[in-house]
Parts: sequence; structure tokens; C-alpha cells
Amino acid sequence: MENTNLIKRRYELLKPIMNERLRRLWSASEASALGHGGIRCVAEATGLSPTTISKGIKELATKTKLANKRVRQPGGGRRKIVAQLPAVENELLQLIEPTVRGEPDSPLLWTTKSLRHLADELTARGYPLSRNRVAELLKKHNFSLQANRKTDAGRSHPDRDAQFQYIHDKVVAFQAAQQPVISVDTKKKELVGNFKNAGREWKRQGTAEQVKVYDFPSAAEGKAIPYGVYDLMQNADWVSVGTNHDTAEFAVETIRKWWYQMGRQVYPQAHQLLITADGGGSNGSRVRLWKKEIQDLANETGLEMVICHYPPGTSKWNKIEHRLFSFITKNWRGKPLITHEVVVNLIGATTTTTGLTVECQLDPPEYEKGRTVSASEFEQIRLVQDQFHGEWNYKIVPNMLKNN
Repeated sequence: MENTNLIKRRYELLKPIMNERLRRLWSASEASALGHGGIRCVAEATGLSPTTISKGIKELATKTKLANKRVRQPGGGRRKIVAQLPAVENELLQLIEPTVRGEPDSPLLWTTKSLRHLADELTARGYPLSRNRVAELLKKHNFSLQANRKTDAGRSHPDRDAQFQYIHDKVVAFQAAQQPVISVDTKKKELVGNFKNAGREWKRQGTAEQVKVYDFPSAAEGKAIPYGVYDLMQNADWVSVGTNHDTAEFAVETIRKWWYQMGRQVYPQAHQLLITADGGGSNGSRVRLWKKEIQDLANETGLEMVICHYPPGTSKWNKIEHRLFSFITKNWRGKPLITHEVVVNLIGATTTTTGLTVECQLDPPEYEKGRTVSASEFEQIRLVQDQFHGEWNYKIVPNMLKNN
């Protein structure tokens, strides 16, 4: 970097008094003096082409009578293709935005608009441009490489913001009363095996993990289903890693384990538990088995279970998503999840600068899919719906109290 800055300053001082040939020879002498990597360094500092600098080095090496060589007049040399064919820019814009430019039959409408494809198509139309020249023209017109952005959450419910405020007020009230508040959800299922895991981590060159080329489920050792319980007041988590199915029974079993392993020690005077959850999945607002299992847990613990579901399409606002799951993903990036033990250890080792702690345990029992709740069983659930969106906000009262 220091060499580049020095060369740049020298070049800016000499540039006004040098012609084309002197610039070439001066840059060649600077590159030769630097040795390996000199051409690249001088090119970055001056903006001259590496080809021009290489040509100057050859001239110096052959010791040609340099003083007698003719210097090209200003404006001389071959004209750029863009100057020869002014229509090329318009052609390029039609290719890059075919529907906007009224070209619904463009050959690049349904393919990736890479520099290679664009250059090939322009050449076929009689405009032989290199990939680098195509890139220059695109930058000139304020184009850049763009990825998809997740901004369209679909049609939002008209009471979405009101439900957010309702949940917020509930959480504040419970925290003020020193009653526990948890956020629950299932993280994305993962295949267990020697498969590529997204992300990178620092390693010595040539020591990258060797993983399987294909991540077929049939080649996996199994699957890992992390279900998390995040305690908002303690900034602490319990995660159960299931091995078969993400069901309501599995979800409530995880809450049960959190209560007995962590919750009741911290909240010995608790008589209520506020659970914030997504509107779908194993803990969905319409899942009858979820409510039945919550009733069983309420009967067992004596806690009044207060449930608040997030509106449809707003799962990313659930606290556990950005307080836990995002950090788990960062912690295991670039690490193959070769066994369930590895998954459990990586989740349990997740920490943050704000003091997050995570307890993680494997939950190997088989959870049956498709379990139904009969009408008579559902009638036994002491479900009390709130006046505001009772389908999202309700409480389940214990049928019997037990000392725990």
C-alpha cells in the first residue's frame, strides 16, 4: 500500500509533462524496480493498463533507440468500439432490462445476465465487446450486481400492528409482575452427516473440511430439529434437538423440560407463564394438539398458560429468531453437522456479547405424526379466549393444581 501511494504521487507530478510513450517507459521502470508484483502495483497506482506497462518493460529490455521512436499524436490509435458504434449502449440496455425496454422476446430474458452471456449476445448482434468493456458500460449506467432481497412479506393482516402492541403490553405486564415470559419456535431442520454447511471460517490454506458432494437425505445419518425456548428476562435458552418429527407434542415437551430444568428455579413464585409463538407450525394457533398438550402441562405444573401468537407472515418478529437462532447459525457456519452430538455441542456453545446462555439436549423419542384430538378431548381444555383476537390470544387454565 505504501509503494502504491508513493508511485501515485510521483505519477501525478510527472503526468502533465509526459507524453504517451514516456508514461509507458516511466511506469515500466517503476514496475521493474519493484520486482515481483510491480506491474500490478503500478497499474493500481496510475490507472495504466498492465499490458501497456508490460510493453514498456519489453522496450526497456531490448534497449531499442527509444529517442527516435515516433509518438502517437493525441487522439490517435484505434477508436473504441463504443465510439465506433454508438448504438451498442442502447443494445446492452435492451438486453439487461428486456421487459422494461419492450423486448419480451429477448434471448436473455430467462437466463442469467452474466458478463459472458451479455458479451456473447452483443457479439452475435455485431458489437464485439469484451466482458470487461461490458462491465464498464454497466457501471456507467449505474448497474451493479444485485441479489434478491426479502422484503415482500405478503398481504399483512389489518390488525398486525395492533397485535404487536398487544403482545408488547402483555410482556411488559408479566415482567413487571416477575412472571416468566418465553418465546418459542422451531429452527430450520438440518441433515446430519458429512455435508457442506453454509458459511466460512478461518483455516490454514489447504485444510478445508472435506465433505460429500451431494447432500441427499438418503445419505444422511438422520436429521436434527432444534426447538428453542427463549427466556426474555434471563436472556437464557433451552433447546431440544429432535430426531424425527416436529410435532406439537415435541414442542410442549421442550417447554416442559425448560420449566423443570431452568424455569422453576428462577421463578419459584410463578403462577402464570406467558408464551409468545408463531401463528403456524407445531405451535400454531389452529393446532388442537398444541392446546391439548399445553393443557396437560398446565395441569402438571399448576401454571396458568397465557398464549399470544404472532399474526400470519410475521414470524421474523418472534424474539427467539434474532435473539437465538441467528447466533446458532453464525456459531456453526462452515462446520459439517456430522453427528447429533456435534449439533448439540455447537448449539450449547452459542454465546453473545450480551450474555446469552444456552442449554441444549438431544430429544431422541419418536413423536408420532398425525395425532388427532377428539371432540371430547378438546372439550376438556379450559380455554379462555381474550376479547381481542381470541384466536391469537388466549389462556389455558389448569384443571387441577399440584405442588411443584
